[in-house]
Amino acid sequence: MLDAHAVTLSPIETFILNVSLLAIIGWSMWKAEKSLSPGSDAMILALLGAFAVSGRVLLDPLPNVQPVTVIILLAGIHYGAARSTVLATSVALVSNIFLGHGIWTLYQAAAWSLVGISGSLLSKSLYFSGSLAISRVAAFSVAAAFLFDWVVSLSALHSFGIDMLPVYIISGIPFDILHATGNVFFVAWLSTPLSEVMSRHNSRRTVVRETVALRS
Repeated sequence: MLDAHAVTLSPIETFILNVSLLAIIGWSMWKAEKSLSPGSDAMILALLGAFAVSGRVLLDPLPNVQPVTVIILLAGIHYGAARSTVLATSVALVSNIFLGHGIWTLYQAAAWSLVGISGSLLSKSLYFSGSLAISRVAAFSVAAAFLFDWVVSLSALHSFGIDMLPVYIISGIPFDILHATGNVFFVAWLSTPLSEVMSRHNSRRTVVRETVALRS
């Protein structure tokens, strides 16, 4: 019997396939968002979570390059610390079901939560006058890459002593740079459309706008 699924792809072909699948998911998310009523932030967070998990899994062949950090950062800016923490923890857990689950998942969840919380605390500096400050978000995404990687590096303490931690962190700097470079790319590609989507579906800002309209 012929096996139509016995097709071996090269690394480049696999990468093209994965990027194509991610593009289809992103396009489908954008189309789904159009049918939602304003203020549907819970549904948007679910869609963002699905996109973040898909992006991390599909881009896994690229070392330390994934859209999760930027998505969590934007969620923190628009939706605050609590909801970005829920998103960060969910993405870490679900994506690691496919990539490998262990003690490091806890550190990844904590690290991405810190990124979201930081975005929330700096939201007035990163989002003002009704738009995102792209250059500032890009700069912070670089710092967020190192923040995430160094917090996750603490999970290595379960395997060796603290005296080896500086060596472990220094050896991982090339991967930190790849993470930071990827973040800048994702900020340039995703931040404006995702920020617009999150702004349209932010129940807190919707309530403020409606209150202002009633008073006027």
